[in-house]
Amino acid sequence: SIPIAKQLASVKALEKGSDLEKAFATAALVYNNSADPEGKLSKAETKSLLHTQFGRFIQGQENKPKYQEIISALDEESENKIDFEDFMILLVSLTLMSDLLQEIKNVKTTK
Repeated sequence: SIPIAKQLASVKALEKGSDLEKAFATAALVYNNSADPEGKLSKAETKSLLHTQFGRFIQGQENKPKYQEIISALDEESENKIDFEDFMILLVSLTLMSDLLQEIKNVKTTK
């Protein structure tokens, strides 16, 4: 398997891309590397990916009602698989409720 950083570097359009463009491209590559040939993830793969790639954002959330609600909604997915769009919505939702988000907001941007 080719490292994500090397995959990202191979996308010529991102050579001078912004930090945000590279962040979203990284998310897309991580997703694509785990997705099945139809471009979807099973619920189990999604949960595994969250724990391995997004663990610092979900840490401490597991017992909170909102986290449980989001994961339950994932479990209710009718075809038992999610696509990239749903995955990104999941990431955004988990980011918004994360304890880590407040710490990120408090990062100093000037000296």
